[in-house]
Amino acid sequence: MHWIALHPRDDTPEGRQLLAWRMLGYTPRVALVEEAVLMEVQSCLRLWGGLKRLLARISEQKSAPAPARQAQGASSLIALARLRLPPAQNPDTPPHALPLATLSAARPHLPVLARLGCRTWGDLRALPRAGVARRLGADLLAALDQAEGRAPDIHAWEQLPERFDEALELPVLATTTAELHPALEHLLLRLQVWLTARVLGASAIALHWRFDQRRLNGAELPPGAALDIRTAQPVQGMAHLRRLIDEHLARTPLAAPVNRLGLRTLQLAPWQGQAAGLLPGEQGRGEALHELVERLSARLGPTQVLMAQPHADHRPERMQRWVPAQQVLAQAQRAAPPCTALPLAPTWLLATPQPLTTQDERPQWQGRALARLTPAQRIETGWWEEAHAPPRRDYFIAQAPGQGLVWIYREQNPGDATPRWYLHGLYA
Repeated sequence: MHWIALHPRDDTPEGRQLLAWRMLGYTPRVALVEEAVLMEVQSCLRLWGGLKRLLARISEQKSAPAPARQAQGASSLIALARLRLPPAQNPDTPPHALPLATLSAARPHLPVLARLGCRTWGDLRALPRAGVARRLGADLLAALDQAEGRAPDIHAWEQLPERFDEALELPVLATTTAELHPALEHLLLRLQVWLTARVLGASAIALHWRFDQRRLNGAELPPGAALDIRTAQPVQGMAHLRRLIDEHLARTPLAAPVNRLGLRTLQLAPWQGQAAGLLPGEQGRGEALHELVERLSARLGPTQVLMAQPHADHRPERMQRWVPAQQVLAQAQRAAPPCTALPLAPTWLLATPQPLTTQDERPQWQGRALARLTPAQRIETGWWEEAHAPPRRDYFIAQAPGQGLVWIYREQNPGDATPRWYLHGLYA
């Protein structure tokens, strides 16, 4: 067996638990023992490329917590004892030379052992077992046997919760959304560690808070409020979620002082990782399109950021609709709508067809006659929707002298003597 003992930078119960959650991403055998996080790594060394590479990964300080110190040993108690040694002492001190103060079971008996001349684990092992058990108890010998490998290491292994639903009591009442940020940062860090350890990405989260008082200016208040944040693609890093939350909170006033802030996941997906480029420097720079759209929608409102969405209709002016961009991005993850694009349609379609004059039965545009280049392409109009709509249109690609190519159509009702011409699109 090979054990690693870690001491967190944040020496609090929350800091130790957060470090344990992160270590669960490397091995399932992680335990919280007193002031340290213990992990057994013998069975996973090959997966991580050896002990040296695993220690390098553990020591990485990105957004997740990293340990302040680490020590190793053949058993959990040896690793824990070496972690308790002063920094100037040799971290590879052999077990028999370890001070008795580094063994938790020996600490209540240190004065008695000192009078017996015992200073190290080896000195304690040299004493008669029956006498030690009679005077100091069997627990001390059991701990020594466990440390030296004569008894199994038995610990309560840490497990990640199935769902992330964490909350914090605020030390001071928050009267503005800006005062929620310290607690929010702590919750986002815990969420990132949880997602990384479970190899998941979050596409929807809920931020909820509890009001300190139920009445304000004589009016009853709800017990709290909530804010849902959704993204088009699952994320594991917190940068994009943090920006979205900031934009939403900036537009969400607090109805009353807040004394509790919580965060829970609503929608999760397996994490696929970031796509890497084949060549160095090929990775795109800046934020992704869906991140920009979601940030602008949160700042300006969903109805102020629109995108064109294809629509199954044969009429050129009905082949797309302008809908909220977030709705388009959400539907992009599903099956794409059927494409009904015309093969000869122009790149630019006029919002309203422009009437054209005729001379000698030839359409005119800007005082010049248009030369038709293609045969007629007939498109039925929406006679079933509009009672007075013409039944059909004949479309042509025409050449405008000095202006390039244009898209025109001819329509004629049964009772009309001459057809009417319209300009409907321009080619780039």
